[in-house]
Amino acid sequence: MLNQKHSFAFEVLRYGLIVLVVSFFFFPIFWMLLTSFKPETAIMVSPPQFLFTPTLENYRHALVDKNFLFYIKNTLIISIISTAIVVAIGSLAAYSFARFNVGDGHILFFLLSTKMMPAIAVILPYFLIFRDVGKTTVGATLHLGLDQHGALIVSYVMFNLPFAIWLLVSFFQDIPRELEHSARLDGLSRLQVLRKVTFPLAAPSIAVTAVFTLIFCWNEFLFAYILTRKMASTVTVGVESFFTLQGILWGPVAAAATISVAPMLLFVLAMQRYMVRGLTFGAVRG
Repeated sequence: MLNQKHSFAFEVLRYGLIVLVVSFFFFPIFWMLLTSFKPETAIMVSPPQFLFTPTLENYRHALVDKNFLFYIKNTLIISIISTAIVVAIGSLAAYSFARFNVGDGHILFFLLSTKMMPAIAVILPYFLIFRDVGKTTVGATLHLGLDQHGALIVSYVMFNLPFAIWLLVSFFQDIPRELEHSARLDGLSRLQVLRKVTFPLAAPSIAVTAVFTLIFCWNEFLFAYILTRKMASTVTVGVESFFTLQGILWGPVAAAATISVAPMLLFVLAMQRYMVRGLTFGAVRG
């Protein structure tokens, strides 16, 4: 009887702590969503108001007056293309490191060390390079100048590729070589083995890498702020535009932030099953 009471009390305490931790991390999102529906007079008041008449004026200001969908479109184009390039190149590079030990581990460590460099340390060289490339570009051939999608795509690929390679190497190492040897004995070429055996087995891990890369591209601010002006600005720059000289437009800021968070939240929820499989891939060995 005492054991049952002790077990019940332990379960209540455990779930209470879980609810407390989840509430702590969820409250900023709840407050942002709540603020996005508040009228201006109910935002900066003390004590905070939880009962008010909801309004869509903040969303109208963000979507119509600020044309926030334009920032969403730019971010989708830049993030999806950058992620596709990173996953394609990163998968092939990680496979070569995992199977052939290219560079005896030194090149892989060098690639990982580039990820340790803070972005602020290289933003000025990137700015000068893309400024000069934009001046020398003839017509619409490169689209790599300032305030162009190509500038951010190249920057995001360069910064996310080392992380993708480092993440995928361990996954490819967990795939038994015997499966590939058996496929080669059946007459498949190396590329056919990759396409029909290795990549399907590593699909959950590749999905995890794609999710993290897409999130990094979507949330990046520094490069988007420095390398764009108007035509290629992303959602992070769009949210920053509500910080005006007259003050911070808290309602429209909350609405814009909610709009920018929603796609990534839905995407992560949709990919949750693959993320769990990918993150636990190779954790259990026979």
